[in-house]
Amino acid sequence: MKYLVWLLKAAIFFTLFAFALNNQHSTTVHWFFGQYWSGPLVLIVLAAFCLGLLTGILVMLPRWWQARQQAHAAASPAPAPAESSAAAAHPTTLHEL
Repeated sequence: MKYLVWLLKAAIFFTLFAFALNNQHSTTVHWFFGQYWSGPLVLIVLAAFCLGLLTGILVMLPRWWQARQQAHAAASPAPAPAESSAAAAHPTTLHEL
């Protein structure tokens, strides 16, 4: 099984390496206000992938923190009550009667 995983990783690596070698053509990305960036297609695809990955992580982060806080609150023990409810229901002085 261990060798099968390494074989799969090697296949993925060589597929991506072949993709990078086949896409070395220069391409241009046009931005706003006449700005543009020229570079190899593989770098532009890599930059777009990294930007999408970063955006996904930033969008997911608040919910991840919230779930982590809820899990931490559920794992901590509940505080013990200061006095019992039966003792609080009965008056202790004549003035309270």
